[in-house]
Amino acid sequence: MHVVATAGHVDHGKSTLVRALTGMEPDRLAEERRRGLTIELGYAWTTLPSGERLAFVDVPGHERFLGTMLAGVGSAPAVMFVVAADEGWMPQSEEHLVALEALGVRHVLLVVTRADLADPAPAIGRARARMAAIGLGEIEAPAVSGRTGQGLDELREALDRLVAALPVPDPAAPVRLWVDRAFSVRGSGTVVTGTLPEGTIAVGDELALPGGPVRVRGLESMKEPRASVTGVARVAVNLRGPGVPERGQALVTPGAWTCTDLVDVRLSPVGAVGTAGPVDEAGVVGTAGPVDEAGVAGAAGPVDEAADDAPGGERSARARVPGERGEGDLPRGLTAHIGSAAVVCEMRPLGGRIARLRLARALPLHVGDVLLLRDPGRDRAEVRVLAGATVLDLCPPELRRRGAARERATRLARARPDAASLLRTHPLLRAGDLLAMGCAPEVEPVCGDWHADPAYWSELGERLPQVVRRYAAAHPLEPGMPVEAARHELGLPDRRLVTALVRRPLTVADGRLVSGPAGLPEQVARALGRLGAELSAHPFRAPEAGRLAELGLGPRELAAAVRAGALLRVAEGIVLLPGADVRAAASLTRLPQPFTVSQARQALDTSRRVAVPLLEHLDRRGLTERVDEVHRRCRTPSP
Repeated sequence: MHVVATAGHVDHGKSTLVRALTGMEPDRLAEERRRGLTIELGYAWTTLPSGERLAFVDVPGHERFLGTMLAGVGSAPAVMFVVAADEGWMPQSEEHLVALEALGVRHVLLVVTRADLADPAPAIGRARARMAAIGLGEIEAPAVSGRTGQGLDELREALDRLVAALPVPDPAAPVRLWVDRAFSVRGSGTVVTGTLPEGTIAVGDELALPGGPVRVRGLESMKEPRASVTGVARVAVNLRGPGVPERGQALVTPGAWTCTDLVDVRLSPVGAVGTAGPVDEAGVVGTAGPVDEAGVAGAAGPVDEAADDAPGGERSARARVPGERGEGDLPRGLTAHIGSAAVVCEMRPLGGRIARLRLARALPLHVGDVLLLRDPGRDRAEVRVLAGATVLDLCPPELRRRGAARERATRLARARPDAASLLRTHPLLRAGDLLAMGCAPEVEPVCGDWHADPAYWSELGERLPQVVRRYAAAHPLEPGMPVEAARHELGLPDRRLVTALVRRPLTVADGRLVSGPAGLPEQVARALGRLGAELSAHPFRAPEAGRLAELGLGPRELAAAVRAGALLRVAEGIVLLPGADVRAAASLTRLPQPFTVSQARQALDTSRRVAVPLLEHLDRRGLTERVDEVHRRCRTPSP
């Protein structure tokens, strides 16, 4: 299935043409049929000569309903642009073309209607010239008459060629269905409709709306029940879940999109920004009569055109943005369009074409998405579509210090919608974050699911040994730098990243980073030498705290020696040389078994202050065991 939206000036025959091609009535509201004016989006479908099925999204051409037109075109991959032969290129023709330029639509078929009323050649020539000016090239332009049927067969063949040239959508892509209609069906519940550009929706799937998770109860496409639908397709989705969806919300794959209200973008001004002259639409409005939107809302449910008259904020402050053809002014207060969403936003220029948009509500976006920026406060007689805004970053940093905005603009000037550019902006990202931003990881992770910018990761690898050396100089009695301290010093979010950076001569031992073989400061080593000399004759006579201090072994030095394995801590305040406990157990085996504390003290030539904690230490190591409250015995070693 393929989907094509219409575009073109009001009353140029878009709906008549869709009706002639499909045999269906795209104007579904009685108000639309009474006035002969499309107000809401219409839908119809047909089968092309090739057998391909094609659905049309018919949009209003009246300038008061530009927001609705953008909602219809926003998700369609191709456009059938309609110009009447007897009127030619008109103001809304220009505004709709500028909108297509801003959205980046590249697949367009020009159709000149009312060929039975006037020579179509002038209209074709002018329209082709305008389309070539925005880079669409030499496009097909069949001339038709919806009233007589002239040229309809040629148009169907041209539509076949148009859809055959469309890129093949990815059925495995994450779902984002912009809701263009939402209503309730008795016995079924909530139903939303929209154009699915890619991905697959199946009955039973769990998706997400701003109100929370929802489950797909049923699907229809072109009035046919379906078990699953793959984009591109027009689809109606019956949902089970909380809340009532609205037009402009999106039904999405959970976790596959970044929902944000702050984005950094690259602006692409379109048309002649700020230079469009006045448009005399009095005749058109007089023919159709004033449009009563309240009446439409009553007939079709709420019609959200508030964006056309939304307050634009302080419009006296204007941002200078260079355009493709000279420079124009963009106001700070704008409306941003994507899919069927229209959201008021404030723009902050950062430098060059880079700007920051703060949206009035969060939207599910990917890097590379294009927002259309429109000035809702501009006179409707002027072209109100001002620029396309390509999303470069969905999680931009705060800009607090002087010069931060210009530095940010420089950093983003050459950014692209890919993982490598994202990692240059955010040097460390998890795989899930990259996917939620729309960029699959391009290389292997550096650790777990963490991906890093190669230059940043290399810099970290160079900094780590320096950080460890500084720590060792500031803490000479510690055996190494704690991994957590290194993580904090490097500003890393995960301890695992620190260990992944370790390269020789650095090693990790007991949660610490050690540079080269472990050692002790020279003064501590000398003090241990003096202690060893004293214990050589009486190895179990542990010195008291005062004597240890005289030898140069205070609490910090003792702790460092114990961590390095140069001393054995039997209990608080009791230290012996390494291996003293094993030698004590060997001496005790020569006593009659079992033995008392007093017998052990005499055998070891030590005091009760040392003997009691030493025996308890031997018990814990399994070298001795208690027989009763008074006696112990040496345990027989296993064969």
